[in-house]
Amino acid sequence: MYEIINNIKCYAPELAHANKDFPVEAFEVLYAAEEGHFWFESRNRVIQHLFSRFVGKDYAADVLEIGCGTGFVLKGLSEVFPQYRLKGSEIHLSGITFAQKRLPQVEFIQLDATKMPFRESFDAIGAFDVLEHIEQDEIVMQQVGLALKKGGYFFISVPQYQWMWSITDDMAYHKRRYHRTELHQKLEKAGFEVLYMTSFVFALFPLMVLHRLLNKRNKQAESELKANNEILIHPLLNRSFKIVMKIDEWFIRRNLSLPYGGSLIAVARKKM
Repeated sequence: MYEIINNIKCYAPELAHANKDFPVEAFEVLYAAEEGHFWFESRNRVIQHLFSRFVGKDYAADVLEIGCGTGFVLKGLSEVFPQYRLKGSEIHLSGITFAQKRLPQVEFIQLDATKMPFRESFDAIGAFDVLEHIEQDEIVMQQVGLALKKGGYFFISVPQYQWMWSITDDMAYHKRRYHRTELHQKLEKAGFEVLYMTSFVFALFPLMVLHRLLNKRNKQAESELKANNEILIHPLLNRSFKIVMKIDEWFIRRNLSLPYGGSLIAVARKKM
């Protein structure tokens, strides 16, 4: 059952306006920053390649994104795969407000990913930088498995390496960063076969490590650290990083697995 709030189906209405897993004020920042940002754009191209490789372009796949935020990934999918039947879900109604601006034609719903209301409904489900916000990530994986059709695909991106923890993770309400082995084991335990896994932000990783280490040593007030958020980046650096990220994309388009990086990207298939 669900409630209708602001014309949105809400399956977890008690969590629609506030919860401890994501800062609501971040949606406005993301909405303004994603378009043109080197990391978000590069991640979208990688996701599009992986959908093309595993789901394909030739039929109207039913696709759900959980934790869709402001709809940036769904917009990218809609542009490359117009035949997909897309649906977006978010626990915060605030995020859906921004997503609807980008994709007024897409249905958005509010739900708690640990209690999904679907059974064998989707050909593919995506969770892009979502699992690290949820304490019960293994329950989410199990719920995704129930919501997927037999042989359906689960696409994931998460931050990598617990030793990379920084103020950025604190500000984003992260519960953890992942190791490749941990993510692989959790997916298999939830009934998935891992088909592909790669690191991401490989070419820029040395700079990322340096930035995180400097932030750990930074003793300024939290308000000043927020101004140093990795989402907010100088335009010249952004243009330069866009070029460097092409290295990651080149390897991933050739279906190679990068050995290290700031994130992990995985594709898993529900076992038959």
